[in-house]
Amino acid sequence: MHTILGAGGPVANALARELANNNQTIRLVSRKPIQPSTPNTTWQKADLLNYNELLAAVKGSSVIYLTAGLVYDIKVWQQQWPVIMQNFINLGKETGARLIFFDNVYSYGLVNGPMLETTPYNPASKKGEVRAKIATQFMDEAKAGNITGTIARGADFYGTHNLNSFIDIMVLDKFSKKQGAQWIGNPNKLHNFSFIPDMGKGMFLLGQNPSSDNQIWHMPTAAPTTGKQFVELAAGIYGVPSKFMAVNKFMLWSFGLFKKVVMGTVEMYYQYDHDYIFNSDKFEKAFNFKPTSYADGIKLMSETLYKKS
Repeated sequence: MHTILGAGGPVANALARELANNNQTIRLVSRKPIQPSTPNTTWQKADLLNYNELLAAVKGSSVIYLTAGLVYDIKVWQQQWPVIMQNFINLGKETGARLIFFDNVYSYGLVNGPMLETTPYNPASKKGEVRAKIATQFMDEAKAGNITGTIARGADFYGTHNLNSFIDIMVLDKFSKKQGAQWIGNPNKLHNFSFIPDMGKGMFLLGQNPSSDNQIWHMPTAAPTTGKQFVELAAGIYGVPSKFMAVNKFMLWSFGLFKKVVMGTVEMYYQYDHDYIFNSDKFEKAFNFKPTSYADGIKLMSETLYKKS
């Protein structure tokens, strides 16, 4: 059985679809109810902060995935992530299940050149410090042989079903409504974006291949492009003018005075005024996997989640 902790989010949903399409037995675990979409899928309520609830929920699992997304608040992260990670580690120790943790790149900080699986942790933000701490804690347990643990990392997302990425909110959704787009940071800097369906496929492949255990993997992600190029590509697909406004750090801070979630992104601004190059060569070569191109990904979004108006 494959159990997804923190079910209901974009990556969890994409992973669940891949598992279902391959006739796997799936258990979704979350605090809020989720209606199973296949006969092989069940849902069980559990709080990621409550170990006993989690232990009951994962009973019989061969692989346990942690795909949780917490409220974008540093205090919540500092309080809850260490508890969640310790619970996750303890589940692996007690059940013997393989553990796969979906992580982001905050722990790397500002990197001059490509971000690789071997890039040392040098966080440039408080959120990055939290991520570096729990990732280190997790892999130390794997290296010691106490758990079978793998980290999967993705770049900034696009293709979310719940407007959970700035690309979806500020570009694709805007263009679908024939409105001008927005771009955070310098639109002439390189940046790459992970397509949510590819994240689900990548996680699925890790879960199917024990040879990938006890390593860090960057999920398959198309090569970097500039913000200007991304906006122009999207505008062409949507058939709208490629108008956009660049949002600088002061503007982001000003918006954040009225919206706490936006204020939480201010410390991450370094990702948008420098080149952000996420390298997934290791995964692509190991699994012979070609990431979805931006043209194909945006086209699919224009036909499904963010339809042309």
